[in-house]
Amino acid sequence: MLTIYPACFFPDGTGYSVIFPDLNWLATSGDSLPDAMNRAVDCLAGYLYTLKQDGDPIPEPSAVTDISAENVAKELDCDANGAFVNMVSVDVEEYARMHFKRSVRKTLTIPAWLNTAAQELHINFSQTLQEALVAKIKAKKL
Repeated sequence: MLTIYPACFFPDGTGYSVIFPDLNWLATSGDSLPDAMNRAVDCLAGYLYTLKQDGDPIPEPSAVTDISAENVAKELDCDANGAFVNMVSVDVEEYARMHFKRSVRKTLTIPAWLNTAAQELHINFSQTLQEALVAKIKAKKL
C-alpha cells in the first residue's frame, strides 16, 4: 500500500534539505534534487517502518495544500527562498522487504575442524554469524 506525505524541500547551496512537518520534523538531505528525493523516500520508509515495528501510532498525512514551505522555514528559522512542498510516496512493506527483511547469501571459509565441531553441536551457522556481526558492529560504534 502506497503511503504519501508532504515534504518541504529547501535548497541550501550544495543540495537540498528535506523536512517532513507531519512526522516530528523528520529530516534528511541530498546533494541534488534527485538525490534528496531518493533520500526522502528512504527516510520516510525507515521512519514509518520503525513506528509500525514499535507499535507507535502513525500520524495522518496533511494535504499538500495545508503545508507551507514559508511557514516551515519560519518555524525552523531558515531561508524559504526557492523552497517548495512536494509529496513523497513509498510502499513501506515493499521497501522493507527489499531493504530491511531481505537476506543476502554469503559464502565463507572456516577450518574443517571448526565446521565439524559446530555441526556436532547443531549450531546454526547463519544465526551465529549474524549474532557475531551485530556484536562486532555495536562494539565498533561505542
